[in-house]
Amino acid sequence: FVIQVTINLTVLGLSIAFKPGADMRRVQEAVRLVEERFADQKLRFHGGQTKDILLTFIALGLADDLLQSQKEQADVQNRVEALLSKIEESS
Repeated sequence: FVIQVTINLTVLGLSIAFKPGADMRRVQEAVRLVEERFADQKLRFHGGQTKDILLTFIALGLADDLLQSQKEQADVQNRVEALLSKIEESS
């Protein structure tokens, strides 16, 4: 008999349950990032926007960061493959 205990964290005032086995260090880092970006957006808009709008800006910002990282990773992969081709050709 195995007991599965979920872990609850509060993120921006909302209680969120995480599955057992989740890398809580990574989750806590992500929570800090979201809360920091939320605070930045709130300051930027002088608290004049709803939580939904601020969270949408955060989601868009994080999605843009992810897309840029994926593009950079693909560029690096292409360069590595090109270098490997040159090395193989010169052997």
